[in-house]
Amino acid sequence: MKKVDFPQGTLEMLILRVLANGSNHGFGIAQQIHVLSKEVLRVEEGSLYPALHRMQERSWIKSKWAQTENNRRAKYYQLTAIGKKRLGTERESWEMLAAAIGNVLGEPH
Repeated sequence: MKKVDFPQGTLEMLILRVLANGSNHGFGIAQQIHVLSKEVLRVEEGSLYPALHRMQERSWIKSKWAQTENNRRAKYYQLTAIGKKRLGTERESWEMLAAAIGNVLGEPH
């Protein structure tokens, strides 16, 4: 399958969206993005963990260590109130951008 690159800022929006469903660890977040995108988007560790770190520094998410369902220790990430607000802002911007691009790509008159 062809690799799809994320436009800048998109990965953070997708992570926020996944975490809106509840806390999750890094591997789980990547899996959810893959599943929800109908297996089109694949998030690599080299992109995921730096994004999670940036988001935590911005207070969009917080984390804590816990046991996974496989009895392994993992860092679980959770959306903060600031992150919920940011998700709303990002979603609005994305919808406006997608509509504008759709208009440009639409059928010529």
